[in-house]
Amino acid sequence: MFDHCLYFNTSALARVLEREWTKAFKPFGMTPPQAFMLRVILEKPGLLQNELARELAISRPTATRTLDGLQTMEMVERRPTLADGREYAIYPTAAAQELKDALNAASAVVTQRLKKDLGAQHFKETVEKVRSTRNSLT
Repeated sequence: MFDHCLYFNTSALARVLEREWTKAFKPFGMTPPQAFMLRVILEKPGLLQNELARELAISRPTATRTLDGLQTMEMVERRPTLADGREYAIYPTAAAQELKDALNAASAVVTQRLKKDLGAQHFKETVEKVRSTRNSLT
């Protein structure tokens, strides 16, 4: 019935992938959005919240909620910027730094399994096509 429906098929795919990454990040007590956000913060400390939201292709309110959770877990800290005291830069804590390699490794395990199941070339092409489609629609 929905063989040609982009919404249905991408949503179904998103649910399957959500389950995979949920299992991967459960040992860290994080949801996939929290873990992916933390991975960005670890790679790019000092991003402003709006830059972080843009990097993750999420809204600013969604970024705020996810950051609030990471801050409660003592994984990130918000520091006021010198340019504008109302603006905050986001930095990982020492506890987050300690998890960096393990978070990346957990994600890599899922990615490698998907590449094996789908074939490396099909995986690569699918990611490129989905990203290109997303960029075309935004």
